[in-house]
Amino acid sequence: MRFPVDVPSAGRSVVLHLRVRRFTCRNAECGRLTFVEQIPGLTRRHGQRTERLRSTLAAIGLALAGRAGARLADIVGAPVSRSTVLRLVDALP
Repeated sequence: MRFPVDVPSAGRSVVLHLRVRRFTCRNAECGRLTFVEQIPGLTRRHGQRTERLRSTLAAIGLALAGRAGARLADIVGAPVSRSTVLRLVDALP
């Protein structure tokens, strides 16, 4: 099970409950033993937010930067720290 946070709806936080498949690698030389299914356009490896929420927070960060972006994200229902907002902006291509 995975529980990524999605874009808030009507000021309330949205958490998805996804059931994903786990695959095992039968190659003895492979460094990874298991693989978890990713849903394209929705999840990333080790991601706690959906792609939609990541892009929304990155757009807020581009417009307002650190503290102001974190305050606006809190108002719309997606509380994050100023460091997270800046980290999402830094990750943009």
